[in-house]
Amino acid sequence: MTHNDIKWQQHDVNAAQRETLFGHQSAVIWFTGLSGSGKSSVANALEQVLAAQGKHTYLLDGDNVRHGLCADLGFSAQDRTENLRRVGAVAGLMVDAGLLVLSAFISPYRNQRELVKSFIPQGKFIEVHISTPLEVCEQRDVKGLYKKARAGEISHFTGISDPYEAPEHADLVLDTSVTSLEDSVQQLLALLKQKQIIS
Repeated sequence: MTHNDIKWQQHDVNAAQRETLFGHQSAVIWFTGLSGSGKSSVANALEQVLAAQGKHTYLLDGDNVRHGLCADLGFSAQDRTENLRRVGAVAGLMVDAGLLVLSAFISPYRNQRELVKSFIPQGKFIEVHISTPLEVCEQRDVKGLYKKARAGEISHFTGISDPYEAPEHADLVLDTSVTSLEDSVQQLLALLKQKQIIS
């Protein structure tokens, strides 16, 4: 059997019907930024507000998917790309399920983010750059990873020994060193309303 033998199975209930059922559009809100920039914190705070409003959400977090879906992958460039390919495929299925998907991943390379975007229907990928400066992220060092990277214990660490390619056309840019969590969430809600994802 080859990939040519596999055909996409069409089902009677589609994404548009699920969106009508849920009362909002489905989309992927993709949070990208350095480790410690505040991606997960902002995504988590936004999800709390959306859930309180009765929206159907799921938060995909970089660390969490490596406990199951991507547990077999390391941190080489090839494995990190495969990690995001899998996440993009899952996010695409969740969008088809009618969900608002919040995804918090460093995703340092533009081509990786474009790969993820290729799994998502047009107009349903919202890129949010958490642009908190490296020095602030390193001061926070919540997981102690920057210290290890500086000591040479972690190779290919984004921002230290590996580059981070900032989005050129992000839908929203947030710097958590100057923007509060509450303000970040309000800006995100305004963006979702502007894009008619939520009412």
